[in-house]
Amino acid sequence: MAVVLSELLASLDDFWPVSGADDWDAPGLVCGSVAQRISRVLLTVDVTDEIIEEAIAGGFDLIIAHHPLLLRGVKSVAEENAKGSLLAKAIRANLAIYAAHTNADIVERGVSAALASAFGLENTRPLVETGPQTGHGRIGSLSDATSLGEFAKRLARILPPTATGVRVAGSFDSSVRTVALCGGAGDSFISSAYASGADVYVTSDLRHHPVQEILEQALAEKRSFALIDISHWAAEWTWLEWAAEDIQGRFASIQVVVSELRTDPWDFAVTQ
Repeated sequence: MAVVLSELLASLDDFWPVSGADDWDAPGLVCGSVAQRISRVLLTVDVTDEIIEEAIAGGFDLIIAHHPLLLRGVKSVAEENAKGSLLAKAIRANLAIYAAHTNADIVERGVSAALASAFGLENTRPLVETGPQTGHGRIGSLSDATSLGEFAKRLARILPPTATGVRVAGSFDSSVRTVALCGGAGDSFISSAYASGADVYVTSDLRHHPVQEILEQALAEKRSFALIDISHWAAEWTWLEWAAEDIQGRFASIQVVVSELRTDPWDFAVTQ
């Protein structure tokens, strides 16, 4: 059995309304015909050559990715460049590609909500609201307080392993009960996490100066506040199972698969 792509796209917009995406974002159908029939769907965080090859070898008709393949600055899709090569390979294989990005970050069953659930947070709400029950990030509480070090170890066990692991700024023994987080790159919400009263903020791609400045602010205000930096890919990969469940629940006749390929770009880390 198969469904027409246009019918599937209508449901995807129910799950993750494109209207909710940030102005700079580019979610939606990247390539493919809305009239083509879809029987197998592959979910991934990124569209890479390896993912395209997996989709073609597995007989998939559609890739649903979190990160848009054509987000910014693309002036040519000639096959001699990376984007053009990927698109040409997908189009020749009649493989459609769809992206759900910031519009999938903010919803009730979105990226940050999935991460909060994986961490065991209770009574969660958006960290930065964009509408009723929607918004960037999440804040919630653990059922029992724990130390920052033990909480970081818990995250390392929960998340898929990566070369960069879990990096922590804060005292190992400091108490953690209230947790703010944002799936993906969330250092623009550090001030919101701090103002929320959270004990720790968990996100990805944290930069030196924003981290140092908020820690200095906490020190000046004699407040305990910590930050945990996790893999961008790992943080968002946790949502793919939720996305697959939602799609499969509405379209029982098609097969929905989460790719196990790691598209995290880092291969190894070296310490002294």
